[in-house]
Amino acid sequence: MKPLVSIALGAVLTAAFLGPGTVTTAASAGSRHGYALLWALLYAVAACWVLQEASGRLSIASGKSLAEALRERYTRGWRAVVIIGLVLGAIVLGCAAYEGGNILGGVAGARLASDVSPQVLTLGLSLAAAILLWFGSTTVIALLLGSLVAVMGLAFVVTALLLQPPASSITQGLLEPSVPDGSILLVLGLVGTTVVPYNLFLGSGLARGQTLPSLRFGLAVAIIGGGLVSMAVLVVGQSIAGEFSFEALATILRVRLGPWGHYLFAGGLCAAGFTSAVTAPWAAAMTTQGLFASSQHDPSWAAHSMKFRAVWLGVLLSGTVLGVLGVKPVPVILLAQALNGILLPVVAIVLWRMVNDPVVMTGGKTESADHTNGRWGNFAMAFVVGIAILLGGRSLWQVVSSVFFS
Repeated sequence: MKPLVSIALGAVLTAAFLGPGTVTTAASAGSRHGYALLWALLYAVAACWVLQEASGRLSIASGKSLAEALRERYTRGWRAVVIIGLVLGAIVLGCAAYEGGNILGGVAGARLASDVSPQVLTLGLSLAAAILLWFGSTTVIALLLGSLVAVMGLAFVVTALLLQPPASSITQGLLEPSVPDGSILLVLGLVGTTVVPYNLFLGSGLARGQTLPSLRFGLAVAIIGGGLVSMAVLVVGQSIAGEFSFEALATILRVRLGPWGHYLFAGGLCAAGFTSAVTAPWAAAMTTQGLFASSQHDPSWAAHSMKFRAVWLGVLLSGTVLGVLGVKPVPVILLAQALNGILLPVVAIVLWRMVNDPVVMTGGKTESADHTNGRWGNFAMAFVVGIAILLGGRSLWQVVSSVFFS
């Protein structure tokens, strides 16, 4: 049963990153730049596995989530303030930005199959998410809705195969990295929508109690599967004539798969948005709980405490407000993914430091097995962090230069 449990928990992470942001960003990348940005998804899948495995390994070794380990390792002084402040800011800000895209994407999916106003759909989706978060049945719901998202993903894979993309173009896009003019935010978005910073904290909590082999098996199945779906979405997006829109993407599925393809995409997109709209606030609250609770059993930070609920409610409201205001979903989703890509190096560097700390990785017990990074583990994390910093730095420089030097 352990591999099945591991796959189920990995599926929660996949449902969290395989949301409207992935569909929007990958399809936009395909429609604007063809297959040229496939390499960014290949890098993102590898980076996701490296960082999620390190986060889960930390939890297995120490018996604590990543947030709890941070709190206990850095208890005082300027380092504690800087590290906890950076992590808290990155996670809460990232979740709030992500939540807007989740709700807007879920509403866009529902709008493809109904004429209900966006404001009514936003309030209905937000209320349903709030009820599930209030009563704490998020994992079950994520698994149930994740199955619908998986079916939508299968539809994209089948459609991509029916389009018969040239093998030479696919190989070139995967193995020859390039950043076409105007594509840097999309590259960041492809990374940010796959290697979601808050998922590192969520996954660390879910890994508690597992064995390292089962964790790695579950992550491999979930992340590789999610990555293949993301690449299939990019391939399908390449066939969109003109600017990307959800309607254009639904039309392609309807033409290739029949009328049911349209409604499958609508239902899958709505489910993906709703699932992510539940997991993002929950992850923000779990991270804040780990950073500030005095222990794992601190009643003031329990799942039903007002502090815990205040965090997820704030994140949920941030997305609800955008939906009620009638903001266009695609620009918000693309911006949120790019923001997550910029925040990723902060969280990755903190995680890298933690998995090289023998005090953390042995749970403070000298007789315990040492799960600190080895030579290859550090090489892989150095590569992941280095590329993330280069992409984030290039994006920030582009913004600064456009403001001050244009």
